[in-house]
Amino acid sequence: MLILNRNDLATLLLRVALGVVLLAHSVYLKLFVFTLPGTAQFFMSIGLPGFLAYIVFAVEAVAGIMLVLGIQSRWAALTTIPVLIGATWAHWANGWMFAYENGGWEYPLYLTLLAFVQFLLGDGAFALLRSTPISFFHARGEV
Repeated sequence: MLILNRNDLATLLLRVALGVVLLAHSVYLKLFVFTLPGTAQFFMSIGLPGFLAYIVFAVEAVAGIMLVLGIQSRWAALTTIPVLIGATWAHWANGWMFAYENGGWEYPLYLTLLAFVQFLLGDGAFALLRSTPISFFHARGEV
């Protein structure tokens, strides 16, 4: 009989929810709604190279899949942090509230913090491939 403790269950829920949001923002929004060329055009309109749109798409999609499945979740979450900081920067001029026109920066900042928490917590329950331990946490028995 499988018994989950609250920490494993909470970490699992965070991991899957974060993965689903990343997949929604990459596959659904960037690929199907805005299209990758449209996303590249948006990147250029805010002063970033267009090719970064393809890198951001790949990071969000691959990390999203890895998080949902529980494959090296700690490291998948860590790779999304620069992308999410970039999204926070991209929305900065729109103001705090995400409900503002063109979206504010509260939501991408929140996702950045969630990714960092996932990095700290690790995989949670039902991970297919557990993350390589961080030596600091491993030495303290907190893996």
